[in-house]
Amino acid sequence: MDLALVLPPTMDDRWEIATQMGVTDAVVHTLEIGDGRRPTDYDTLLRWKNRFEHAGIDLRVVEGSVPLTDTTRLGKPGRDEEIDEFCRFVRNLGRLDVPVVCYDWMAGVRWARTATSVPSRGGSLTTAYDDAQMRRGPTPDIPPITAEELWENLEYFLERVVPVAEEAGVKLGLHPDDPPREAVRGVPRIINSVEAYERVLDVVDSEHNGITFCQGNFAAMGVDIPSTIRQFGDRINFVHFRDVEGDADAFVETWHDDGPTDMLAAMEAYRDIGFDGPARPDHVPTMTGETNDNPGYETMGRLFAIGYMRGLLEQTSAGEHE
Repeated sequence: MDLALVLPPTMDDRWEIATQMGVTDAVVHTLEIGDGRRPTDYDTLLRWKNRFEHAGIDLRVVEGSVPLTDTTRLGKPGRDEEIDEFCRFVRNLGRLDVPVVCYDWMAGVRWARTATSVPSRGGSLTTAYDDAQMRRGPTPDIPPITAEELWENLEYFLERVVPVAEEAGVKLGLHPDDPPREAVRGVPRIINSVEAYERVLDVVDSEHNGITFCQGNFAAMGVDIPSTIRQFGDRINFVHFRDVEGDADAFVETWHDDGPTDMLAAMEAYRDIGFDGPARPDHVPTMTGETNDNPGYETMGRLFAIGYMRGLLEQTSAGEHE
């Protein structure tokens, strides 16, 4: 496993902090860092790649900033043009040896939280979801769609994109719905169970059609994390290391060492499947002195998580789990 951090595509002090911790793998997720651009052209991506390389950092994953919108998820006019753009993007990443793209299939409502300042350990702040509160809000202004139509649109997308990803040498990692519910504010969600992922992987049977194994979402599904890691094996292309307390109806993000999941057993499962891809900490608490302007993605909690993950990896390698 290669430990990675979300870093902006332009240099700031987070780059130096990452390398000081020994993390030399970067994930660019421009939506998480407050930049809504979705650059797909070769020259922009080349500049990103070279900036990181000159700082001793390897750009391993692009997520969030991928050229994919509800135009494609909902099957609206223009989806073929958007899929063509996505394919150009994947080909450009392949030319630059960026091995993973993380994308999602959440329509209407994307990442959903009802609170971003829930008190946690020592006065730190974390995020939470409560569907009883969420469902009182307005229905998204999108055309009506059924779950099966979302499936048809996803299959249409994968059948066209996976062959391009294979040719380019880029692996796709589909992120679970967050939260992994059957619907949020009346809009269906389909990537919300182990069975759903089995269906996805069967659409195109290829290692390039794979999973972003976001542990918090799988925990909210109520599955056993280590056994599910082993079940999916080499179809896991990217890992989000996190945990939650609760289920898809209501949950709170936890500190990485303070949730219900046996995180060491999860690390052992990744070892057992031979996972050697990128893994990053996700949805960390905001700590004292931080603004909470970017809930879940402030810096200090991620530093803690990297240290915790490194310790788990060392223990796993030493075989000390009793």
